[in-house]
This record gives sequence, C-alpha cells and structure tokens, in this order.
Amino acid sequence: MKTVLFVNACVRKGSRTLSLAKYLLEKLDGNICEEKLEDLVFPQINERFLELRDGLVKKREFDDPIFSPANRFAEADEIVVAAPFWDLSFPSILKQYFEQINVLGITFTYSRNGIPQSLCKAGKLYYVATAGGFIAESEYGFGYVNALAKGFYGINETHFIKAEGLDIDGANVDEIIANAKKDIDSLF
Repeated sequence: MKTVLFVNACVRKGSRTLSLAKYLLEKLDGNICEEKLEDLVFPQINERFLELRDGLVKKREFDDPIFSPANRFAEADEIVVAAPFWDLSFPSILKQYFEQINVLGITFTYSRNGIPQSLCKAGKLYYVATAGGFIAESEYGFGYVNALAKGFYGINETHFIKAEGLDIDGANVDEIIANAKKDIDSLF
C-alpha cells in the first residue's frame, strides 16, 4: 500500500487550510502518515549540531533519530503539505522542517557535476494554502516548496491548491472554499 506523508504546518484550531487539506486527503488512496510540525522538536542549529549532523552523514548513520523526518519524507509515495499563507510566505516552522529533511544521502545526492539528484520515492506533491488576502504571483510559499520538490527531491508533479481572499470584506467564504474543493476534485 502506498504511503501519503501529510506535512501539517497548520497550528490554529479551526484552520481553513487544514480543513481543505483533509478534504484532499480523503481523495488519496494509501496509508496517511501525519508529520504535525507543531509537535516536532527541532534542534537548535548551531556549530555543535552541524558537526554532529555532518559526522553522521559522513558515516552514513541515517538511522539516527535526527534523520527520522528526512527518512519518512524520502520513503513517501505522495506528499501533501498544508501551510497557511502568512505574511507573504508560510509559517517558519515549515522552513525548519525543510532544513531538517534536506539531507545529503537521504533525500538527495549530487551528481559528479554538482547537480542535485533525488533519492525520494514520491511522484506527486500537493501544496494546500489558504489566505485572508491574495497570494501574489511571486509568492514565497508554494514557489519555494515547488523549487525544492523539482530541484532536489525529483517530484515533478506538483499541485498548488489555494483558497484566497477569505478575509476580504464581502467575501463569500463558503463559495471560495467550495471552488477550492472543486479544484481538488478536478485532480481525480
């Protein structure tokens, strides 16, 4: 059975992004493994930690617990990232997550020419976001994750699912969410 990794960067009770992501997850077949980012304890990134991590990578000791999130990411068949659009990007905890999973020897390697090559199994990545305002074309949420997915993780099929303008005066929130759900439905 395929594994769907659900990277949950939603922290608010009643999160609209989480609600939309759950709608998507209902459409996917497979065993869903949730990585609830607010429950992860990220190490303090300092010289001591980097020396430890670099030493483990050099010895290829990838079963160390600090690499658990990277191993789960690399082994997933499909990935769903749920991240609300805050202050022109996503919550900082998602950036911390990507710093932890971007591990040479687990999620990617380099070719002889220095070009990143994927070690991940996933064939698809879905990125779900909601915004009170509008998500600009040059935004740094999906664009960042899409670049990592395609450039490092070899995930060439990515989908951006969004519901925006939710907090604009007069917005029909139910209609906006319903349209985002139709966008999800169109993927299947």
